[in-house]
Amino acid sequence: MMSTQLFNFRKHSWPPDEYVNRATLQLLDFDGGAPPEQAWRRRLNSHANILKEFSVTFMEAIKMMHLGIRLWSYVRKEASQGRKAPIDPFTRERYKPSASLGVPLGGMGSGSISRGFRGEFKNWQIIPGSCEWSPVMANQFSIFISRNGGNKKYSSVLAPGQHEGIKKSGDQGISSWDWNLSGQHSTYHALFPRAWTIYDGEPDPDLKISCRQISPFIPHNYRESSLPASVFVYTLVNSGRERAKVSLLMTWGNSIGGISHQSGGHINEPFIGRDGVSGVLLHHKTANDNPHVTFAIAACETQNVSVTVLPSFGLSGESCVTARRMWGTMVQDGCFDWENFNAGPCMPSLPGETLCAAVSASTWVEPHGKCTVAFALAWSSPKVKFQKGRTYLRRCTKFYGTSERSAVNLVHDALTKYKWWEEEIEKWQSPILKDERLPEWYKFTLFNELYFLVAGGTVWIDGGSIAEENTNQNNSTMIMNKDARIMSTENSSMDLVAEDSAACTGMENADANGVPRSLISQDNSYDVGKFLYLEGVEYVMWCTYDVHFYASYALLCLFPKIELSIQRDFARAVLFEDRRKVKFLASGTWGIRKVKGAVPHDLGMHDPWHEMNAYNIHDTSRWKDLNSKFVLQVYRDFAATGDMSFGRDVWPAVCAAMEYMEQFDRDGDGLIENDGFPDQTYDTWTTHGVSAYCGCLWLASLQATAAMAYHLGDTTSAEKFHIKFLKAKPVFEAKLWNGSYFNYDSGMSRNSRSIQADQLAGQWYTASSGLPSLFDDTKIRSTLQKIYDFNVMKVRGGRIGAVNGMYPNGRVNDYCMQSREIWTGVTYSVAATMLLAGMEHQAFTTAQGIFTAGWSEEGFGYGFQTPEAWTVDGHYRSLVYMRPLAIWAMQWALSPPKAILESPKFSTDRIYTSPLYARTLDDDGLRKRTSKSRCFPRTVFHCAN
Repeated sequence: MMSTQLFNFRKHSWPPDEYVNRATLQLLDFDGGAPPEQAWRRRLNSHANILKEFSVTFMEAIKMMHLGIRLWSYVRKEASQGRKAPIDPFTRERYKPSASLGVPLGGMGSGSISRGFRGEFKNWQIIPGSCEWSPVMANQFSIFISRNGGNKKYSSVLAPGQHEGIKKSGDQGISSWDWNLSGQHSTYHALFPRAWTIYDGEPDPDLKISCRQISPFIPHNYRESSLPASVFVYTLVNSGRERAKVSLLMTWGNSIGGISHQSGGHINEPFIGRDGVSGVLLHHKTANDNPHVTFAIAACETQNVSVTVLPSFGLSGESCVTARRMWGTMVQDGCFDWENFNAGPCMPSLPGETLCAAVSASTWVEPHGKCTVAFALAWSSPKVKFQKGRTYLRRCTKFYGTSERSAVNLVHDALTKYKWWEEEIEKWQSPILKDERLPEWYKFTLFNELYFLVAGGTVWIDGGSIAEENTNQNNSTMIMNKDARIMSTENSSMDLVAEDSAACTGMENADANGVPRSLISQDNSYDVGKFLYLEGVEYVMWCTYDVHFYASYALLCLFPKIELSIQRDFARAVLFEDRRKVKFLASGTWGIRKVKGAVPHDLGMHDPWHEMNAYNIHDTSRWKDLNSKFVLQVYRDFAATGDMSFGRDVWPAVCAAMEYMEQFDRDGDGLIENDGFPDQTYDTWTTHGVSAYCGCLWLASLQATAAMAYHLGDTTSAEKFHIKFLKAKPVFEAKLWNGSYFNYDSGMSRNSRSIQADQLAGQWYTASSGLPSLFDDTKIRSTLQKIYDFNVMKVRGGRIGAVNGMYPNGRVNDYCMQSREIWTGVTYSVAATMLLAGMEHQAFTTAQGIFTAGWSEEGFGYGFQTPEAWTVDGHYRSLVYMRPLAIWAMQWALSPPKAILESPKFSTDRIYTSPLYARTLDDDGLRKRTSKSRCFPRTVFHCAN
């Protein structure tokens, strides 16, 4: 637990009055218009540096040459079949990533749009697994101000004038607009899921403006948090002596990013909704047979605010109404013709034509008066289709149906409920923001890292509502016996085997590929559907499990039902096998896609839940961390939620996962051994023999399995795994402990003596779950201090995070690409381990390195796109990555859940170990004894062809 003493950090690291005039903050301090003191800040005129991608060294390129050739060939093959490879280092985006992102829009799982701190709408992820990085520049907010009877006018796009071709002679598009904002007196403030943009006298010196962006990300609310909607609330304060007519304008292109607007067939239509909510629907006809998308932009008409629309305008001279003409109308009149509401749907756009729409909200602001104007954006994309053809209904359709016009109801509810959203968000965030013991950078970084749960390519489906096109079943032959049900189909090369147990009920119905529907069945006890999130927007694999190990604390803290649903998905997957052949690119060998008993690396890419293990660099059935991580996450979730039904349901998979791992204890000493290739999450960093990382995870999983068995009343299994733990622990220490830390592995190379930042990952989970420590406190603190002194403080003075590997002489380990990298999520997890060990100063200094390098103004510019890794000189690898969600492991360590704190502590003293049983283990060896006491019959792992 955290001490009551203040940490030795600058208390007010981001005073808002350094960015915004204090008087302006006071004027805007009503109706939520003023930003909070704890927020991530940028001036709008901040230079957005182009981010620098990593490159491999010459020696690394030589080592990976054969992998590179095979990967290049695989990428080309996938492209020839119209698919994207999950990892493609050869294709570069046309739009270069820059340090310009901000809080994304919308809830989780219905597609996402990011919004840069300067106002650009970019990083479009409406189509699953696809990210369009470039902004749609027609999507803007603009303002028009008239004073003194029209003798004094101001007009400007509310974004800095950095658009290419601005004021180009004769242009009919957006460069003809007034881009008068310098951004010098305008600032952006981010505290996910909200953001504030303050315009302090721009463009009108006597008008103070706050734009507040709000999205429905509300922990433990599984309805609102699935909604694809955001609200933009403008607070206007007239500090001048003259009455001002103010018109705000929202423009939006009929596009889902990239060049999608050029495909043609798009239609806009105006609408008048309930409670004064009016706007325009933009029906987008997607390419490549993807499901349709309909946007709604709207404003709320009140007694003081009038709303008008322009349903369609174009960006070229061929359009009936051009962007230039639309702008001129707003400058002249401050509104559009009210008759536009009667226009009906426009003609479908032609190929190459850009179709846009506009909504205007106008009001009068008296001298020293105040006014609020609210806009909303929503999009209806009811169906989500994956590349191999399966289509599902999104979670939000459970509440809004499947009509494309549901966007009207979404914007209505957003504009009428946003104040309640804010109340719920503030209830959640306030205790942490008011905690005087915490450094300020930690508070807002903690919340802002959650951006990934929206912008990380998330998909949330209503698990019980598979779209009709998936319901046709082929004829399948069922072969059943008391040990297993084997399903085969004429058109499938997949043999699927599972135990005749509670974990595989409902298998009688196979889909067209022969996959049992139980893999995607809805868990009625949770009623939250099914959730997917990408490893990263560059590593396109759903729910990558070795990374979820770090990120899952965020879901468990905030959406525990989703976390348990994901664990159930993997528990089912453990008991199945997919025998389709896959070529593993690192070795060039062939193997089967999914091995029974092995935890899959991921839930797939093009056909999630049905075609797992999109990752094909290595054969992950031989990885030594996945099964241990599954067991540890299951136990942590079980202990934290106290959900006995969850524990009972996944227990068969836990036993199967542990039994599968026994094959890797080749010398019978109780410890698993690594196989001399990168057989764990560090998939370029080779390990030999016993390794600190995988060995520590294995020890922790033995203890967790014993504890779970004890709580479930399976005393035989509790005794068995406890004995295994007692046997393995001294062997681990004897082979790896060197007096101050655990060696990287038990090999004889220079690399084997490395100080690995992540070596206590098993102890991290043990402490997080309320289990007894794996080692004595002296060893734990000595190891963590060594990591702090070497991996943290010897690299840029601790201002960049914890490097993965260090040699004992204080040099960064240059054995491979990953050993010399700083992994952002691993750094957070190391800090969490330090907190659990009572090393608070070291913990926050370590984590602050990620803030300083990634989020601060003096850093590299990775805010809201935190990468998997960066090098000592700041070059990134894999932007917008899952693992940095591990910062929530720090919050878990600071404030453990009530169930962990109050549950009866598991003690090994409670497990009775019979002398005969212990002697049998010692005399005959673990594998001989356990083969007679399997959790399941041998048929789980062996199936006749």
